[in-house]
Amino acid sequence: MVTKEDVDKTFKYLLYSRVLRSIGLIYIGLAFSLYLDALHISLIGIGLVAALVMLFTIFITLLYGYIGDRKGFKMELMIGEAVTFAGVALIAFSAKLPLIVLGMMLAGLSGGAGSMRGSFSPGSSAFIANNYRDETERVRKYSVINLTASVSAIGGSILFALVSPLGKAVGLLLAYRYLFALAAVLIGISLAFISMLKELPKERKTTKIMTKQSWKYLGKVITVNSLGGIGMGLVAPLLPLWLKLMYHVDSVEIGALFTIVYLTTALGLYLSFRFARKFGSLAIAAQTRIFSGLLLVAMAFSPTFVIAAIFWLLRAAISGFGNPSRTNVNIRGISNEDYGTASSVQGVATRAAQLSSGAAGYLMDIALPIPLFIGGLFQFASGIGYRLVFGKENSEKRKKN
Repeated sequence: MVTKEDVDKTFKYLLYSRVLRSIGLIYIGLAFSLYLDALHISLIGIGLVAALVMLFTIFITLLYGYIGDRKGFKMELMIGEAVTFAGVALIAFSAKLPLIVLGMMLAGLSGGAGSMRGSFSPGSSAFIANNYRDETERVRKYSVINLTASVSAIGGSILFALVSPLGKAVGLLLAYRYLFALAAVLIGISLAFISMLKELPKERKTTKIMTKQSWKYLGKVITVNSLGGIGMGLVAPLLPLWLKLMYHVDSVEIGALFTIVYLTTALGLYLSFRFARKFGSLAIAAQTRIFSGLLLVAMAFSPTFVIAAIFWLLRAAISGFGNPSRTNVNIRGISNEDYGTASSVQGVATRAAQLSSGAAGYLMDIALPIPLFIGGLFQFASGIGYRLVFGKENSEKRKKN
């Protein structure tokens, strides 16, 4: 029988996995749109590829959740990581566009290169929620995972910065592929670390899908997060390409920016780890998303790369501070037996909303500021939604008590 002590002892392997996963996936996320651009795919075509990848991810995420609830969240983590490894390897060793797109679909590579891109994989939120039932401890674990991934993301941005100098030696496309191969190796080692994890027995599944209580709460989460998902779908997947076209910068400058971004996000996560409990999860979740939206609107009309970078850095710090609290709000009303399915359905809903990435290339083709402006408005609306939806729920609970 696995004990809490066993789980605590092997938690370090999840951290090791997130380090390697973050380095690999951050490089791939940054390279996604620019690699397709190097393959001479149009802006509209790149947006459509991003949407296609997101659509595939929707279906496979549901399958992962089903596996997690019935076979355990460690199994879900392992299968998800194995599929990601296969996808990245396919990108690295394929020269034909259909195979490259298939690899991107398997690896789920249209979500952008946010600093917490490597933090969570299918089953990770449910794995932590199941093994750490106390809410305070759970938020601290989310913070540690996010902080670890955010700092490690610097490695991915450094890899991306190597594309231009390496490209001068071997050619741009080969430079991308060599680094994709390195990313595949890192994710393969990450999978090995996941296999060493221990998990507590989960509550036995008593329903075919989810309890009525979980469905009700999940509906509220999906409503507010879908607004945020639409916003980030318009911004994140094509952001490196947007910076290149808007300010005529190369991979070295973009990589340098994201290196600082990941440090800034790590600072936000550290502050969250230390001080978030003083403000309350809901207040932080709402306010940080509101401010993130406003900063995206400001960034859309920034006249220089430096000013745009400052706005993105501020947004990164705010996002890092708010992410653990938002994750906790998203799952606090879900029954323990439904963690896997609920996490997957949340992921599916967010990714469905991020199908807006298909419109990002089209909007950029019209005018470059448009996707960030509209994306910022949706992020702002999502923050207001957190206040209205979950604030009302908290008020009702206080009245009952």
